Amino acid sequence: MADQSLFSLENKVALVTGGSSGIGYMIAAGLAARGVKVIVAGRNPQRINDAMAGLASIGDCTGVPADVTQPEGRAALLAAIEPIGRLDILVNNAGAAFAAPIEQTPPERFDPILRVNLSAPFALVAAMLPLLRKGAIADDPARIINISSIDAIRIPVWESYAYGASKAALAHLTRHLAKTLAPEGITVNAIAPGIFSSHMTRFLFDEGHPNHEKPQHVPLGRMGEPDDIVGAVTFLASRAGAYVTGILLPVSGGLATAD
Repeated sequence: MADQSLFSLENKVALVTGGSSGIGYMIAAGLAARGVKVIVAGRNPQRINDAMAGLASIGDCTGVPADVTQPEGRAALLAAIEPIGRLDILVNNAGAAFAAPIEQTPPERFDPILRVNLSAPFALVAAMLPLLRKGAIADDPARIINISSIDAIRIPVWESYAYGASKAALAHLTRHLAKTLAPEGITVNAIAPGIFSSHMTRFLFDEGHPNHEKPQHVPLGRMGEPDDIVGAVTFLASRAGAYVTGILLPVSGGLATAD
């Protein structure tokens, strides 16, 4: 018999960082459409306002301008969620990228990428642990889903040293956290997206740009669509994924197998 509740997320509470655009917006919209109360975090207040205009017709979403690399930003998110009393799903999606030859990648350009892509997710997990513990029940763990990258698996096409290294480190951090938090009823997994249309990857879709990426480079022959990333998040966040922790799930159209 089909169990219609296997992928249900009804009445869950989620925090999605970097949720005002790109993959984060896709995830926030997908969760909201499935009955999740979504707190959407982003550094840019105007983008948060714009995102809320689009998400308002989809479901229950609240926008919170917050820089997750800063203690005050994490405190603002904690203050927004504490009245709800729990957090069921934390999606660490906020990210940054920079590409340049080795000689043009000094520490002052390297360190900020590590801070956004690696240090901030760890700090946010620590800040949200009390609420995640309240969201965990015996047969339905609380979930942490880190958005890594296909460049954590393959050597990046471009010289994005800090980006690839930080996303690979995030995948390892995911496994470490998964082992630590499993006894508390909290699963920790990561998704490695391939090429999706987002603010960060907009140049790939510009046919006049020298780094324009053609879908033929993807083994399945197309770019990622919102349903692709939402489907992966839904699996990991629902009862269907309750026994899964410590994995890195490529959602890349086969780029994990490509040279």
